[in-house]
Amino acid sequence: MGPIHMIFVFFRLLFRRQAELAVENLALRQQLAVLEHKSKRPRLRKRDRIFWVWLSRLWAGWRSVLVIVQPDTVVRWHRDGFRLYWRWKSRAGKVGRPRIEPEIRKLIRRMCREDPSWGAPRIHSELRLLGYDVSETTVDKYMIRHRKPPPQTWRTFLDNHLTDIVAIDFFTVPTATFKVLFAFVVLRHHRRHIVHFNVTARPTAEWTAQQIIEAFPDNTAPRFLIRDRDSIHGEFFRQRVKHMGIEEVVIAYRSPWQSPYVKRLIGSIRRECLDRCIILNQRHLRRIVAGYLDYYHKSRTHLSLSRNSPVEREVEPPERGRVLAVPQVNPSNADKQNIGPGGAVYDLSDTWPRPRAGHHRPSDGWHVRIRQRRADSSCRPTRG
Repeated sequence: MGPIHMIFVFFRLLFRRQAELAVENLALRQQLAVLEHKSKRPRLRKRDRIFWVWLSRLWAGWRSVLVIVQPDTVVRWHRDGFRLYWRWKSRAGKVGRPRIEPEIRKLIRRMCREDPSWGAPRIHSELRLLGYDVSETTVDKYMIRHRKPPPQTWRTFLDNHLTDIVAIDFFTVPTATFKVLFAFVVLRHHRRHIVHFNVTARPTAEWTAQQIIEAFPDNTAPRFLIRDRDSIHGEFFRQRVKHMGIEEVVIAYRSPWQSPYVKRLIGSIRRECLDRCIILNQRHLRRIVAGYLDYYHKSRTHLSLSRNSPVEREVEPPERGRVLAVPQVNPSNADKQNIGPGGAVYDLSDTWPRPRAGHHRPSDGWHVRIRQRRADSSCRPTRG
């Protein structure tokens, strides 16, 4: 240090205020304390960073005495502290939407495991009918992700005369003896109610016309009937429908999307019922589909029906009891019902004979009817 520099420092200290001099001495002493650490390279501790951030806020000349780090480093420390402070202020548990109860999260995951084909809208509909007030996005957040993508949605079909429209269609079902059965369905668009179902091995125009008469007796015929261009709808069928006062609406060639409701119904019957069992004969097919139609009308929810079933179900709040899965049609389709400790009890009677001891119940195609009775009636209680 030269003599000119020493004289300059002397006069600067002579005319500087005592408070500023004390702060400068404190800063220099702190840096000396850091350099006295035993490590070869001085490492700043957490309290050293806090000291320099605090000093930069109180003293404007802190940059002139800073030697061991760059001034920009102190500015970065201050910004990091700012972020940590507001992260602490915005920590979970103080603000934001309320947490979802563990019971609801477990129930959502349970529904996903029991039937992987259910999507967020279907589970959300079931939760609403069970009295749980959660959004569909919340259901989607807590769902179990399966490898198989959810089924695609069908095109929406709107008409001003929805209550007066029915749709008919055939679909084929192979049997165990490699024969082909033809199933005929009549679907009313309003409330998606299946008006009529029958099976035959040799469909004709006369047989099909007779099914329309059985489906709409005593002047209950609709105004419009949607059908495809199948040759089974011959002249005899068209004349019979015309005499009943029904106007036919024939869809375009190879355009099944123009009759979406009945096509989707057939797809649901296949996926949820017929694809899980082997049909033996006509009688067997009628019995199998009859069990599915009971589930379809009374339990299965539909997005277009305000997330309810064709036969409206009442909302069951959690106060009625815990949620039990009651198999219907097959074990993968379960009707969620609340069973209270002192309320209704259920007597489960199988439509097929019970398996013998030591034999397991078949995994697919098991049909169960549910008869609900009061606790004071003469019925056998079944444990949930």
